[in-house]
Amino acid sequence: MVVANALSINDGVAEAIVVPDLGAGLASYDLVGESGRTSLFRPCHDPPRAGPFDLANNLLVPWSNRISGNGFRFDGQFHHLVPNVPGERFPIHGNGFSSRWLIEHATADAAEFSLRADGPGPFRYEAYAAYSLSAGALTMRLSVRNLGTMPLPFGLGFHPWIVRSPRTQLYAKAEHVILETSDHLPAGEVRIASRPEWNFAAPRALPADWINNAFLDWDGHARVLWPERRLELNVTADPPLSTYILYSPSAKADFFCFEPVTHPVDAHNLPGGPAANGLTILAQQEAISATCRFCPRRLN
Repeated sequence: MVVANALSINDGVAEAIVVPDLGAGLASYDLVGESGRTSLFRPCHDPPRAGPFDLANNLLVPWSNRISGNGFRFDGQFHHLVPNVPGERFPIHGNGFSSRWLIEHATADAAEFSLRADGPGPFRYEAYAAYSLSAGALTMRLSVRNLGTMPLPFGLGFHPWIVRSPRTQLYAKAEHVILETSDHLPAGEVRIASRPEWNFAAPRALPADWINNAFLDWDGHARVLWPERRLELNVTADPPLSTYILYSPSAKADFFCFEPVTHPVDAHNLPGGPAANGLTILAQQEAISATCRFCPRRLN
């Protein structure tokens, strides 16, 4: 794959291609070797004309997913935010995913990037991201530091677009799931036991129809299985990544999104306030970080 202004990291077992100008997202994450190339994340199909959501992974900072109501109220002040994606009613995923990042350091199998942002809304921050490969496993790290003068709620997340094959299965144990409205906002929380078709406490097939829900009280471990490819992908996410969002439009899609994040959709406006819903309140110069690892394994 040829991608303009891209940076490739390769450890001889896997290759990942980073696009600093497009949110430091990934254009691909593939196994490589004598047997050829095997995509783990859905590769970017048209790099010259790609937008962020055409990539194989997006970095989410200073929050994940949608914020309703044209913004949020915190510490007695309302902070206005505007929609940032065509066709979306609400601001989504902050601005890290669509910003130009700087390359800080790069070796054959690892790279680090930085971003300094004035906005969106009240957010003033610097972020750092790193990708590294070891024996084919991809580790992604993301951090954010509040450069503003006021405390604000911050969140982080990773948004991989994982290959979906006809027999793909998912293991990802959670205790609760948040239902969604037609506007893709929270519509109440239920125990996962009430939705057995979404209970991934044991490996099961992905839903055949639409799913776009936040799963809570996740233990940070997941596994994607591709039986017909004789391949699995093990996911390990460190705290504060205790929520995952599972998105796929249908069984006809060539991808599904398994997004380890720090908070559910619209956490800024949920009952109890931001801190009670997974966001971290950062004073000036305070920071948070998150790490997620994807480890592929061939199956006999």
